[in-house]
Amino acid sequence: MHGMRASRLLSLLILLQLRGRLSADTLAREFEVSVRTVYRDIEQLSAAGVPVYAERGRGGGFALLQGYSTRLTGLTAAEADAVGLMGVAQAAAELGLGEHAQTARHKLLASLPAAAGAGAQRVAARFHLDPRPWYGRRTTPPWLRPLAEAVWADRRVALRYRSWKGEVVREVAPLGLVLKAGEWYLVAGVDGGLRTYRVAAIQSMTMLDGSSPRPAGFELARHWTESVSAFEDGLRTRIVRVRLSATGWRLLHEQQPQLAATAERGAGAADAEGWREADLPVESGDHAVRELLRLGAHVQVLAPADLRAALAAEATRIAALHADPWG
Repeated sequence: MHGMRASRLLSLLILLQLRGRLSADTLAREFEVSVRTVYRDIEQLSAAGVPVYAERGRGGGFALLQGYSTRLTGLTAAEADAVGLMGVAQAAAELGLGEHAQTARHKLLASLPAAAGAGAQRVAARFHLDPRPWYGRRTTPPWLRPLAEAVWADRRVALRYRSWKGEVVREVAPLGLVLKAGEWYLVAGVDGGLRTYRVAAIQSMTMLDGSSPRPAGFELARHWTESVSAFEDGLRTRIVRVRLSATGWRLLHEQQPQLAATAERGAGAADAEGWREADLPVESGDHAVRELLRLGAHVQVLAPADLRAALAAEATRIAALHADPWG
């Protein structure tokens, strides 16, 4: 209990230094304690020689004597781990570092010169990063935090993983975790190469004995960017000839901006009704049909014939499902 109170007193002191005057109600909400506890904490700070004073009346609260500052801002090990996640609240929370990230943020801001600290707070107050897609709320994958522990400790793990081929068991060396559009992925070393696993598809995990050295020169951010680009290029192996209306082009730019930019480079001139022909890289099989259906009646496939037939057949089934039963 004494440790918790000491930590809260230090955090309270840092907040007053960062934000200036704060009311008892604001501090109580910040630390999830009663107003009476806040007054007791303020009395303890004052007894310890901190020049904190109360201002009564409307707009009053507690403040530090002008010019007073403290540098008791050393980061704990957990807070230091959380520094890189301070701007991504969801990631920090799902990794179990949300509280540490908030405390680390306060300590770092307090250690900045006044002008820089004020600038950093202005950014935090005016910019928020939410990496999740719309309607993309998901529960935290159950094996995310154990995987994070393995990543921190450079420990090999045995995974039971559900892939499109079925369940597989792999021994891997976890190298990093990536949050992309609300979905967590594990980058790991496997049999001398690098593989990516969707964390939500991991069925079980066992930490193995012994450490696993990281490959020399490996950089997670660079590897991820390169692998995503190669993955996307590898998926779109089929080129189809299409006509797109002006609305079709707009939808394509909104849904698949990189794909639209590729198609634009070889697009023809608009006809009298505003339709333009272009070559469009797509995935093979049913994926292409589903992707093109997102453009509705604003795309027409000119070639190949089998994709035209597949789209026509799917459109016929959709029309039959939605036909007026009283027509």
